[in-house]
Amino acid sequence: MCVTVKSDRGIRCDSQDMKAEPPEDAALLRAVAGGDEAALRLLYERHATWLFVRLLRRCNDEDLVADVLQDTFVAVWRGAARWRGDGEAAAWIWGIAVRRLVSRLRGGRAPSPVPDDRLDPAVARSVSAEETVLLGVEHGDLGAALARMAPELRAVVQATVLDGLSTREAAVLLGLPHGTVKSRMRKAKERLRWELANPGSTR
Repeated sequence: MCVTVKSDRGIRCDSQDMKAEPPEDAALLRAVAGGDEAALRLLYERHATWLFVRLLRRCNDEDLVADVLQDTFVAVWRGAARWRGDGEAAAWIWGIAVRRLVSRLRGGRAPSPVPDDRLDPAVARSVSAEETVLLGVEHGDLGAALARMAPELRAVVQATVLDGLSTREAAVLLGLPHGTVKSRMRKAKERLRWELANPGSTR
């Protein structure tokens, strides 16, 4: 049984059986906005692993990624009140994380993603599955079209559609000129339109 307690330290969930009824991310973010450090710790425990792996898939620098992860949760602590509650809390946190990564990479060397075979297989599969679901392409023609897309085009789609970055931010993340990202995005859209209009065909 979860009992919500309001105080000047925010909202917390007092329960003798937290494993049975864990608080939802939205409730935790509201608690963090009220200054609840325990809620922040729980958010960190729940999301830090997949965030770390997903960031590594974009930048092959574990020390940098670890710093970005810490920056992310500092930002969550300071900015939880700005979450409007109109989407998934995890997606909001990821948006902070990937933009912190872009900020760290700005003006530096181009990142090199960590290949999946260097990651814990179970965690890598989990993150890959999550990204597939976020794109809404786990089944059907769109998923097949993306799978057939050239890697350089797929990377641009991932950065702009999945990560929610602007083409300028995606350019920093991918280590490419802005014009190249815009050009690849146009080609990716054209390819997707053709693939969806001609399922099963090749060209």
